[in-house]
Amino acid sequence: MPSDISIQELRLGDERLVIVDLPALFDDRLQRLPIVLRLLLENVIRNTEGEERSAAAEAIFEWLKRGTSEAEIAFQPDRVLMHDTTSTPALVDIAAMRDTLAEHGVDPTVLNPQLPVDVSVDHSLAVEAYGRSDAPEINLAHELRRNEERYRFLRWAGSVLKGVRINPPGTGIMHTINLEQLATVVTRQQRGDTTWAVPDVMIGTDSHTPMINGIGVLGWGVGGLEAQTVMFGMPIMLRIPDVIGVRLTGALEAGALATDLALTVTQRLRAIGVAGEFVEFFGPGVATLTAAERAVVANMAPEYGATTGFFPIDQRTLDYLAETGRAASQVELVRAYTQRVGLWFDPEAAPRYTRTIEIDLSTIGTHIAGPRRPQDLLPVSEARRTLSALGFDPTSPDAAMPRHPVAIAAITSCTNTSDPRLLLAAGLVARNAQRRGLRVPAWVKTSLSPGSPAAAAYLVRAGLRDALAAVGFDIVGFGCATCIGNSGALPEVVREAMAAGCIKPVAALSGNRNFPGRVHPDLELGFLMSPPLVVAFALAGDAECDLTREPVQHDAEGRPVFLHELWPTREEIEEHVQRAADRSDYRRAFELASRNPGWHELAAPESPRYPWEETSNALRRPPFAAASEGSQLGHYVAWPLLVLGDDITTDHISPASAIPPDSLVADYLVERGEDRGDLNVFASRRGNWEVMLRAAFHSKSLVNLLAPDAPVAHTLHVPSGELLPIWEAARRYREARQSVVLVAGERYGTGSSRDWAAKGQRLLGVRAVLASSFERIHRSNLIGMGILPLRLPAEAHPNALKLLPGDRIEVDVSATRLAPRSRVPVRVLKKDGGVEDIECIVAVETQLEVELLRNGGVIPTILKKHLQEA
Repeated sequence: MPSDISIQELRLGDERLVIVDLPALFDDRLQRLPIVLRLLLENVIRNTEGEERSAAAEAIFEWLKRGTSEAEIAFQPDRVLMHDTTSTPALVDIAAMRDTLAEHGVDPTVLNPQLPVDVSVDHSLAVEAYGRSDAPEINLAHELRRNEERYRFLRWAGSVLKGVRINPPGTGIMHTINLEQLATVVTRQQRGDTTWAVPDVMIGTDSHTPMINGIGVLGWGVGGLEAQTVMFGMPIMLRIPDVIGVRLTGALEAGALATDLALTVTQRLRAIGVAGEFVEFFGPGVATLTAAERAVVANMAPEYGATTGFFPIDQRTLDYLAETGRAASQVELVRAYTQRVGLWFDPEAAPRYTRTIEIDLSTIGTHIAGPRRPQDLLPVSEARRTLSALGFDPTSPDAAMPRHPVAIAAITSCTNTSDPRLLLAAGLVARNAQRRGLRVPAWVKTSLSPGSPAAAAYLVRAGLRDALAAVGFDIVGFGCATCIGNSGALPEVVREAMAAGCIKPVAALSGNRNFPGRVHPDLELGFLMSPPLVVAFALAGDAECDLTREPVQHDAEGRPVFLHELWPTREEIEEHVQRAADRSDYRRAFELASRNPGWHELAAPESPRYPWEETSNALRRPPFAAASEGSQLGHYVAWPLLVLGDDITTDHISPASAIPPDSLVADYLVERGEDRGDLNVFASRRGNWEVMLRAAFHSKSLVNLLAPDAPVAHTLHVPSGELLPIWEAARRYREARQSVVLVAGERYGTGSSRDWAAKGQRLLGVRAVLASSFERIHRSNLIGMGILPLRLPAEAHPNALKLLPGDRIEVDVSATRLAPRSRVPVRVLKKDGGVEDIECIVAVETQLEVELLRNGGVIPTILKKHLQEA
């Protein structure tokens, strides 16, 4: 630690730990800062020195004057979290960069992450078997078989790359593992001969990384490309964020659950717009929420558009750490450190925020959200009206099924399965239904995929696992499953009725996203809800059922069974929480799952360079991991490759769900020897750039305004007038040395953090994306691939531009003139000879992002650094 600031000691018994004592350095000014800014302040003081440190600290306190800032600071996380389908492309990039270094005469082993990297294999579990007790074993066997080559690659990375640790399939969902196993909240850090106590700060390559904010750990989701910059020693250059304060008052009342609060927060914050901003919760209502309940709300930060959903540390945090098996000494360190350095939560405090909103917890009711966006909050009673308004008219109604049957009912995702109260509440609804002899209709595909293997133990101890199984909710495995689109095949009766035009099915799920096609490529509609409501809707089987007034079902005697008869009281839930609790479950279950024999039997290469196989359909060396890749900035006239509307998600841009067997992507794989009936999901192919190039913009619900009636994943190649697969049109433009851009509306790139949404566009030759607004992580990923994001003015929305085939776009952004948030003149050259001048804003936030664009992206920057050092 540089010696030009005062450092202090924290004594814990005989142990002496060095700390940055924020109150001693900054006196009363510290209390005016939001706690997230105090954490950033500690980080820059500890990790920078001299003028850089002084300027950063001064800028953070200057933020207090207006609640906003244009100043940049360097943030250095201490660890990185990834899952298998974001780590695979990142690790493929690293393997390819090792090849490039070796081809330039540099020792490839110099390229290693400089921070600890934890990878959780959680995104590849598919719901093949369900409604049976051996479903976890069957589904895990399918997973290992389908992903064997990719998993061998991950095992290679875990053994060859220093600091990379792989958590095998079955150990749970990355964010739940982070909560239960990895997070320290406060950690001991060795620097030379000195041991420091420092906050646990991290990043993750999944948008739901902020779930860890629920226990006071500052962390957020980034794209895999941004994570690579951090892995290789570069800080995150961060504009000091606006911080939205959400003041909570009151307490949740009977019937309301953490899910209902999370959906309400999502709706409220989307309404005011918090894209890219930090959110911090404060006020007396915070103290009434358990840490697990807070984590549910924090998890949905990407759904409300924020970078963080931060809850400060208090006694509830310490209780959670103890309940999940952390050592008493670690719990005491967290208490002593946070109280000493000004990070302990005060429910009466009111720091300065950029903006504030207030939510009275006592007003939160039972809610659902959908049927196409997480922010569309509804009372349970409004499901029927909302679906009826869609106007689906069956060609021939199915007498056996309602017109909007619940086709998938999934208790899924880290969001709502990491809080034991939510799973136990679902178990109690199931128990009460079982006592009345109820079971889900045959057309409903049910599944329970908890985020933690510990859930199986506490559900058994509470006497509720058998009850869930009795109504159809057997555990299918421990992973993301349906939430990420690995829902498996729909029941045959549903597929047949859909093909006949008799039904428009709906998903009921406890996940975090319900975009069209998200959970299954053939499902456009889905409602988000709490786990006990998933059980209730599954039992009803009809998404239009008004569960507040109509019976869920009738029992064997013909008596109606209403939701209020099945719903547990808060006291019942707490009683079962106490009955189920065993702090040793978490470590024991995780260690047992980590021994997964199928995983450890996979042989992996041991060479420092990965041995690519040309015949592989899973792993191919990507062309963009080359020293020759350069900047795409400059002055050019481009054809629009696609013109899109609002709310284009990363699922639209680069899908994760099942590869349709009748698609061109399937044709390509079948030509290379694959079985058309067992193609796995798009996410499993992210190590193969040839597949992902063809998968770009493969979405039934995507409308290309250049060719609205074009088949899926097709566009108009304007010079020839032909409708072509998008990748084929892009190839023709590239061969003719013609530039292409993409035009889109509001919230471009909303949803998951997948870097292939940007990589696909780079391979298509897209030099710039002109959009009305960008979601934070996708904007970062575009820059990471050297694609310039330009923000259109309000009057130049794609609907207003009315671009027609033959119109072109002139962009002039040179590397020397590029600057954060600068204004750029853009000209629309109409086919009829007219010219429309518009002024765009460069959606670049920091000088580091400018340098990345000048170099052509993250990978060329990393290669340039290592080649220069060599």
